[in-house]
Amino acid sequence: MSLAQLTALNTITKPLEGKVAVVTGGSRGIGATIAKVLAKNGAYVAINYQTSIDRAEAVVKEIEDQGGISFAIKSDVSKPDDVKSLMEEVKNRYGKIDILINNAGITRDRTFRKLSNEEWSEVIDVNLSSVFYTTSEVINHMLEQGYGRIINISSIIGQVGGFGQSNYAASKAGIIGLTKSLALETAKNGITVNAVCPGFIETEMVGEMPENVLENIISKIPMKRLGQTDEIAEAVLFLIQANYITGQSINVNGGLYM
Repeated sequence: MSLAQLTALNTITKPLEGKVAVVTGGSRGIGATIAKVLAKNGAYVAINYQTSIDRAEAVVKEIEDQGGISFAIKSDVSKPDDVKSLMEEVKNRYGKIDILINNAGITRDRTFRKLSNEEWSEVIDVNLSSVFYTTSEVINHMLEQGYGRIINISSIIGQVGGFGQSNYAASKAGIIGLTKSLALETAKNGITVNAVCPGFIETEMVGEMPENVLENIISKIPMKRLGQTDEIAEAVLFLIQANYITGQSINVNGGLYM
């Protein structure tokens, strides 16, 4: 088999071969699974974390043990200077950035009457402003290379609201609006911008819910179960490979919101 045939075969088996991806909040939950799936499909993956260095390094080790290429990098994505340093480090290592997965997110649940200015600002800064900061640092680079995939992890809560989650719902709804607007501006330049809206996924965040609340939620899901992190990663992988899909919000929620 010729070198050209081997290269073509490798591209088929690993469709993201040679692509460079940044996953924010990639040390745990949905972000960690996305990072591993992208690496499995050939991408070089930069895993951003803020505090969980042990978890981030564990994800890197798992990727490397399976033959992938990855590294972990600390950055507070709610701070523009941190984000600038993050993206510069990735470009210094790999020479480019092809894929940006904006996954970092936090909750500070409180009923609206009790919600403090700090709890509002913290969630908006981490969940929504970070998407602006990270995208601002890569968009010109993507425009110059004529290729880019930006996938923003929103939430069903941004679509239907959530009791005690005004700040979180606002941040996730804002992501959807940002996604649509940026998609309009970049569609002709080889860049697609889409959102994935998970429903209730089996993660630590969902696991912290009271058992009776969780049971009530599951009873309302047509598929009668929580989603899995790999089901979100599958949607992300699909959107990366899709060429004619942009400005969309892909719902992965078991039918809870249609």
